[in-house]
Amino acid sequence: MAVPTVRRRRPKDPEGRMPLMEHLRELRNRVAKAAVFLLIGSIFGWFLWGGWKYSWGTFEGVFQYLQQPLLDFAADKGYRNVALNFTQVGQAFDLRVKGAIWCGVIASSPFWLWQFWAFITPGLTKKEKRYAVGFISAAVPLFLAGAAIAYSVLPNAMRFLIDFTPVNAANYIGADVYLSFVMRIILAFGLGFLMPVVLVGLNFAHLLSGKAILKQWRISVFLSFLFSALVTPTSDVTTMLLLALPLLVLFALATVICLGNDRRREKNSPEPDYGALSDDEASPI
Repeated sequence: MAVPTVRRRRPKDPEGRMPLMEHLRELRNRVAKAAVFLLIGSIFGWFLWGGWKYSWGTFEGVFQYLQQPLLDFAADKGYRNVALNFTQVGQAFDLRVKGAIWCGVIASSPFWLWQFWAFITPGLTKKEKRYAVGFISAAVPLFLAGAAIAYSVLPNAMRFLIDFTPVNAANYIGADVYLSFVMRIILAFGLGFLMPVVLVGLNFAHLLSGKAILKQWRISVFLSFLFSALVTPTSDVTTMLLLALPLLVLFALATVICLGNDRRREKNSPEPDYGALSDDEASPI
């Protein structure tokens, strides 16, 4: 008679280490949970996109807010009958689906950011895991602040780009082109503001030291301006600086936090600081 085998659970490593396959399974689970939250946010975004009108209140909808910069530009110029053009039969439905997903990404940002943090927390101690609340508390407002700044510069972007239309020519703006452009810019600004918080998270996960970030400060400045130039819809310097300067301030603050965390970790650890060794010098371990 065969004796049934009992699978024993691998004991949990107090330092959070796990084999590669467990890391991949953890990543799959976190992505699946983030997708569920995104789906719920997208369902909510479907109703946000078109707005509603009831006796207890009226909401014009996200679509109306996204096209408002274009309408404001037309009002300043005295143009009449300015509106987005739907050139295909099913285009309005397709854009509503894209808009619902876009709203879902923003609405569910606290949840997928939490899943990102939960994925890197196996490398943290129990005490350091308490900083998860601080991570989410900083990441969500920064993501929303980046999106708000992007929305605030859109009227200038419309003014700059549409003014290139030649005299006696008409500018018929397709709804898909305009809305994809606007949604991409807003998400890019939001994600850009998240990068300093990600650096702090990687530092707390023992994956990146504050000294390494400080050593590459020139690259950080260059990448901040490069990112701002790529995602900024206009070529004027003012709009680019609206994104680049806050990014530089956030990177500097993230560097200070990482250096402080490294100093605290060195005080509490009996091991010497091997990160201070030169590239040609080997550690004794």
